[in-house]
Amino acid sequence: MSDAGTFSADAFSGLLHAGTGGSFLRTPRLPADAAAIRAAGVTAAVLGFPWDAMCISRTGTNYGPRAIREASDQFSFFNANRGIDLQDHYTFADCGDVPVVPGSAVRTMDLAERMVSAVLDGGAMPITLGGDHSITIACVRAFRKRHANPGLILVDSHFDTAEDVGGEPLSHCCPITRAVDAGFDPAKIAIIGTNGWMNPRNELDYIRRKGITLMPIEDIVEKGPVAVAREAAAIAGNGTDSVYLTFDIDAIDGAYAPGTGVPAPGGMTSREAIALVSELAKVGIGGMDLVEVSPPYDHDGITSRLAVQLILEALAGNARR
Repeated sequence: MSDAGTFSADAFSGLLHAGTGGSFLRTPRLPADAAAIRAAGVTAAVLGFPWDAMCISRTGTNYGPRAIREASDQFSFFNANRGIDLQDHYTFADCGDVPVVPGSAVRTMDLAERMVSAVLDGGAMPITLGGDHSITIACVRAFRKRHANPGLILVDSHFDTAEDVGGEPLSHCCPITRAVDAGFDPAKIAIIGTNGWMNPRNELDYIRRKGITLMPIEDIVEKGPVAVAREAAAIAGNGTDSVYLTFDIDAIDGAYAPGTGVPAPGGMTSREAIALVSELAKVGIGGMDLVEVSPPYDHDGITSRLAVQLILEALAGNARR
């Protein structure tokens, strides 16, 4: 600018007060096309998946991607406390939203899987904004096709190991079972932060039968988030060629993240969650999603803003691996 002054490249723009630029952290828009992603040198691509049709609890997570993008206008890629600029480590693009087919989970998941596959084929890390937790099913299917021996980390109040819900295999209660079906080795899956009062016996039976590692919220309280993160990373990263991270915002106590379908009492604090994801990502993640942000139940956008910071912390941890 001239006489009116200047804006710092890593500071906020007038969009903070006037709306949203329509992309995550004002990154350039790019189609989810492998050739276009590769030509632009993109290494981290954001996808929105505005879908909540498989939710058995409070809905509204279809508005999650929009709210997270809007909240991202308050952040920058530079962390002044740590002296890290994510743009020194990644080239970012926002590849828009999965084209949801109302009433058809199968077709929608197929479209999403193709988009995530295009990002991976273009050489970029997919960062998917949910949406209910069923969106992870499409993501892990694409990830498994790309990686022969992947690890998986789930952060959640819930096990998400239902084999189906009333015969429906694409529920948001089923992403871990569908990951196993897709070829993820259960011995290299860690589930962190679960609430004992919010999970059924049959899902626990599945975890024990398959040999999945379970790290409940009590582990985080007793050992601390960094120690738990290191244990989970050692499991998911043991001989694997990449690790997928899926983070359900309801793993965080409802006092810090009310904007979700099932706010959890006694979950992680926001500081514990930030420390956990920062350390987890040091394992070297090749893809991630953040799910279950439900703006209709949010207060002053605090859940959406926390979602943005968790994504940035994960990217920073991954860059420091």
